Formats: sequence, C-alpha cells, structure tokens
Amino acid sequence: MKSFLSSHWVKLLLIVVGAIAVVLVTKYDDQLYRQPIFEIQQVQTKSTTKITDDFNNPDTQTKQVLTGIVTNGKYRGKQLQINNTYSHSHGMDIKYRAGQKVFLNYHVHPKFHATIKNLKRDTVVVFLGYLVIVLLLVLLKRSGLLTLISIVINSILFIGAIQLNRLTNGGPVIVIFSILAVVFCVITLGLVLGFNRQTWITLCAALGGTICALLLSWLVFIITKEKGVYYESMEFVTQLPKPLLATEILIGVLGAVMDEATDIVASLFALKQENPQITTKQIFDSGRKIGSSIMGPLINVLFFVFMGETLPMTLLFLKNGNSWGYSFSMNMSLGMISSLISAIGIVMTVLLASLFTSLWLKGQTKWEP
Repeated sequence: MKSFLSSHWVKLLLIVVGAIAVVLVTKYDDQLYRQPIFEIQQVQTKSTTKITDDFNNPDTQTKQVLTGIVTNGKYRGKQLQINNTYSHSHGMDIKYRAGQKVFLNYHVHPKFHATIKNLKRDTVVVFLGYLVIVLLLVLLKRSGLLTLISIVINSILFIGAIQLNRLTNGGPVIVIFSILAVVFCVITLGLVLGFNRQTWITLCAALGGTICALLLSWLVFIITKEKGVYYESMEFVTQLPKPLLATEILIGVLGAVMDEATDIVASLFALKQENPQITTKQIFDSGRKIGSSIMGPLINVLFFVFMGETLPMTLLFLKNGNSWGYSFSMNMSLGMISSLISAIGIVMTVLLASLFTSLWLKGQTKWEP
C-alpha cells in the first residue's frame, strides 16, 4: 500500500515539475524566435476619450505608452517606448500590461521605431498542450498514447495537404482532402482499434456516411440552384469557394461520424460476443437503437461548432444596425448549411454501421475474435 501511494506521489511530482519546466522554457525562449520580441516593463496611461461610431455605438479609447526592452535579435537589450491605443470593447486591439511580451515590427523611416504586431502566447498554448498530453497518458494510458500518435501523424499530413494545395495554386482541393480523409480514417482507426474486421467495418461506415451526405447535398444544390448560399461570406477566400466549403464540411463531419461508427460497431460486436445466437435483424435493430441515442448529441455538437465560430461577427453586424436576415445570411448561413449536411452524414452513418455489421456477422453461430 505504501509503495502504491509513493509511486503515485512520484508521478504527481513529475507532472508538476514538467508543468513548471514548460512554463519556464516558454517564458525564456525568446532567442528561438527570428521575429523581434519586446518585454513590457512599464505601462503609462496617457488619455481616455469617449467615441461613438456611425451607428451611435458608444465606446472608449485609451492611449498607452509602453516602456520596455528588446529581448532578442540584433537590437537585443535596446530600450524602447511604444505607443498603443485600445478600445474598451477590444474588438481589434489589446490592452497591454507590464510583464507581457509582444512581437514587434521594426521601421527605419523616417526614424527608427517599432510597432506591436501581436502578443506572445506560446506559454499558454504549450501549457494547454502539455495538460492534454498528461491527461491522455494518465487517464487512458496506452489508448491515450496511440491517440497522441494519431494526432501527430494526422497533423503532419494535414499541413502537408495544405502545402500541396498551395503549391498547386488551389488546384484539386477536393481530391487532395478526400484522399487525406481516407488516410485520416485508416490511421486513426488502425491505431486506436487495430487493423481488424471491426476497424474495416467502422471505416466503411464512416466514409460511406460522409460520402452520402456530400452527394445528397450536391444533389440539393443542383435542384435549388444554390439559392440562399452566400459564398461571398467566406472571408479572405483566394480560390473557388464552393470546393473549399465542401472540403470544410468533409473534414468537419469526418470526426463525428468516425466516433459514432466506432461506438455502434464496437457495441454490436460486444453484443454478438455476449449472445452468439443473435439474428441479423436483431443486430441491425440494436445498431439503430444505439445510433438514435447518440446521434442527437453529435448533431448538436457539430451545430455548436459550425455556428459558434460565426457568433462574434454576427453580433458585430447586429450591433452596427444590420437586420437579422442580412446578418444571418452573411455570417451564419454557411454554418447552418454545414450543420445540416453533417446531420445527414450522422444519420446515414447509423444506418450504414448497423447494416454493415449485421451483414458481416451474418450466419456466425459462435463468436470469432
């Protein structure tokens, strides 16, 4: 008992030491950056004025003078004073405090000065990543490790696909990311479940549900001639928006249908193991019941994901006097379309996962691992 407790205390101590090390390393890693970094040592508030925009929205603007030192690069150790203006709403600016570090842009004309580009946030990001890794390894152990490996591999592949799309000047983006989606599924399911028949059934169900959703949405777009689809609301798009929307939906729905298909197929395999005499129809009906209990939360999750990212801009549109209809059309319509297409994929995956599993296990009178 004592050795058990002591081992857990040692693990806890190592986790705490690791967290402290992560914070310290990212706090003093300025030399690893090529971009100039400025540490704010003193903040002086100059003035605060009330302002009103064209739609009578009140706000306040405050001017700061930031005094500090450059911590890396050729001007390391140089003292600087930088002016900063922020608004109370913080819509497009930030209020800076002493002790923070920021990235700089240097300007040499008409005289040398610097402006702030962005806040240095690597400590928060790396610490959150460390926390995720610790929780996965501590709570899930081997499964957590395999999940981390799949995330790393998929991230590398995703970056590679984006780079390939850039090199082809936005060429066959759907082809690139469709192939990537298949690779994502194979790697993720293979590492988590192993390369067995359960994995292949789950893979077929997830990809089948996604393909059905995209094909049905494409058919609806043809019938309706895409009325009410405002592609111009996709910000900063430098290539054809329709393929990009399809790619966004493809990647977005893939994770949900994989999760759903995995739950249904694993549950049905376990059911077959417990009752080898169960019929094909009973397996199919059981899969539908399992799917009906989990597809509601999944649909809501994707709805919140797609719609939540549009909320800030929608509120800004409404605050600036635009109508609900115009604000929805220009900000939330594509999110709603993505949610509906994803819901179709989730529903189709329930049917396909139940069907494929029942057909695969058809005629087996005893359990075969």
